[in-house]
Amino acid sequence: MSAHVPDVPPRAPGGTPPAASPADSAVLMLTGERTIPDLDIENYWFRRHQVVYELLAPRCAGRDVLEAGCGEGYGADLISGVARRVVAVDYDAAAVAHVRARYPGVEVMQANLAELPLPDASVDVVVNFQVIEHLWDQPQFVAECARVLRPSGLLMVSTPNRITFSPGRDTPINPFHTRELNADELADLLVDAGFGDVSIRGLFHGSRLREMDARHGGSIIDAQIAHALADTPWPPELVADVAAITCDDFDLRDTDIDQSLDLVAIAVRP
Repeated sequence: MSAHVPDVPPRAPGGTPPAASPADSAVLMLTGERTIPDLDIENYWFRRHQVVYELLAPRCAGRDVLEAGCGEGYGADLISGVARRVVAVDYDAAAVAHVRARYPGVEVMQANLAELPLPDASVDVVVNFQVIEHLWDQPQFVAECARVLRPSGLLMVSTPNRITFSPGRDTPINPFHTRELNADELADLLVDAGFGDVSIRGLFHGSRLREMDARHGGSIIDAQIAHALADTPWPPELVADVAAITCDDFDLRDTDIDQSLDLVAIAVRP
């Protein structure tokens, strides 16, 4: 499976970068480092990330939640609909400014995830979706998560499955990633930091997405990336299929995890 980001930023179906809406001065541009909502060109990746928020948000109900690495902020905003409090942290100043402007219900701050700006035992849940693969010191970050969590608090992590995202490589294909993990490596990282009851599931294409894969040469992901690398317009059928993808087109399950697209882990702080 190819990575989200090739050696050049993704291109729009017509072969040109997507433009920001002049009506939204706080909009984040699509660079390939993070996914953003409301762009047909990015809809596959956005829905692939959004579905994990939707499936795990109920575990945040009535709780104090930290999202460590909030990116555009759509996930923190979704969680804020059920949580008692959401604190979002990101290292990128532009992302923090964007979240502050677009999602007023989210308390956001700029900080290094290796030094979380929260007191010990101050939150019930830490959410870290599609971020840990970007970090240089993953053990230090996970230790920080354990520090800020209350006893019996949850750390919830999603990350690309190295086996399918960068197959046969020791270094990631994605230039924004520093270290990708397989399921065993992710579990070891959490256990070594003192977490218990670690469970890992895998995210897969559902039946409708598998039909789209078949229509586009075996992989709708590779079809998108091929046109991005060649800087060629997307065929109309690819445009239509990518725009039509919803969260319901993905499955989260605990079988065949090594073949999954993304890994989703939940771990408990003792």
